[in-house]
Amino acid sequence: MFYEPKKKNHGLPKNPFNSLVIPRPIGWISSADKQGTHNLAPYSFFNAVSYSPPTVMFSGGVGSASDGMKDSIRNIEATGEFVCNIATWDTREQMNKSSKNLPPEEDEISLSNLTAISSNLVGAPRIKEAPVHLECRYLKSVDIPGWTDADAYRVIFGEVIGIHINDDFITDEGLVDVAKMLVIGRLGYNDYTRVDGDSLFTLNRPG
Repeated sequence: MFYEPKKKNHGLPKNPFNSLVIPRPIGWISSADKQGTHNLAPYSFFNAVSYSPPTVMFSGGVGSASDGMKDSIRNIEATGEFVCNIATWDTREQMNKSSKNLPPEEDEISLSNLTAISSNLVGAPRIKEAPVHLECRYLKSVDIPGWTDADAYRVIFGEVIGIHINDDFITDEGLVDVAKMLVIGRLGYNDYTRVDGDSLFTLNRPG
């Protein structure tokens, strides 16, 4: 089949685009506003974009928000800080629960029965139950225009200035044991995937 996204002429029950760029890592972004209220939300438009300095990005829809802003984005642009927590099989239900749209004054960390702990270098909290935390300093925002105002997205870039790794997931050889960590990723629709010993394979780069 062939279709043009702007014409929405795929003829399918749901837009297939999110089922084509897969799997997508989940940036479980924690932040705080200037009054100290915590916010937590998962973003599957998330990835690492550079090594030196290590930099990550995530994007969220802003056109549908009442003031044109997601809580995470509002907090990060106001405070200049956030934490990316890695979502795993063990935290899948809490991750999903934290995706609920709530008023800014609601704390998704508490409502998802998770534990907020202090970061070393930023004011945003970390999620104790996550095996990896990336403490980030806000770098810049890039607006992605939508076909309509409601379709607008904003991309947030952050420099990773501190990294926490649970020692249980570091092997005797000094490698991160991804299979043991059971990281999850987003597919299309309501589907997810899990990295484990059965799905992991190795290829050596040529040259």
